[in-house]
Amino acid sequence: MLKRCIAAENRKLHASPIWAMFFLLPVISAGYGTFNYLQNLEILKDGWYSLWTQHTLFYSMFFFPAMVAAYAAYLWRLEHLGHNWNLIMASPVKPLDLFIAKFAVVAKLALLTHIFVFVLYVFWGKIFAHLSGWPSMRLPFFLLRGAVGALAVIAAQLVLAMMIRSFAVPIFLGLVGGVTGMFAGSKGFALAWPYCLMQAGMNANKKEDVLSDGYGLFVLSCVLWLMVLFVLAGWILKKKDVRA
Repeated sequence: MLKRCIAAENRKLHASPIWAMFFLLPVISAGYGTFNYLQNLEILKDGWYSLWTQHTLFYSMFFFPAMVAAYAAYLWRLEHLGHNWNLIMASPVKPLDLFIAKFAVVAKLALLTHIFVFVLYVFWGKIFAHLSGWPSMRLPFFLLRGAVGALAVIAAQLVLAMMIRSFAVPIFLGLVGGVTGMFAGSKGFALAWPYCLMQAGMNANKKEDVLSDGYGLFVLSCVLWLMVLFVLAGWILKKKDVRA
């Protein structure tokens, strides 16, 4: 049944308007990050690594939370129409399977977005920043860590979009989460807030590796936030089932 749910959620993406966002927002983020890098060459002197800090700063703080929020809100929009929640709760599909299916689909979109962001990073670095050589192999590893940290953001936005019928409000809350994540990270609480985890994983706007001595805590924080959010989602869906 879970596989059928995932297939149904994937079908929602066919000819979906979110693909325009998928391509447009990373390009804007890459352009803004490259512009900021070129305007601060007297400070940012580490070539590819400096460009990475600027690309990932804006992407992880503003663009990614907004994109994931839009992905999540789009996938929940059908359930919020009319009396569809009652129909879903009366169907043989387990409510939590529905949440897991949406999580899997948004995680797939997020991974594709990450890969596209890295391609843009290399392209803009070569064509516009005129950087020599190629990025360090550490940077794809940072990208992978960021993908792991992004899972908590995905779960959080799916919970918000499930609870809130509005399409715009979860996106606004995603932006708020990204900004508060920046402040929490600057105060040393990067692993205590889900919207910080991707920033920490990608080493956004940092010269030194912030996770060099804390991989275990990073993974533990990701797992704990996922557990909390999945339990919360299950509890909310159970309440909906009772009302239905």
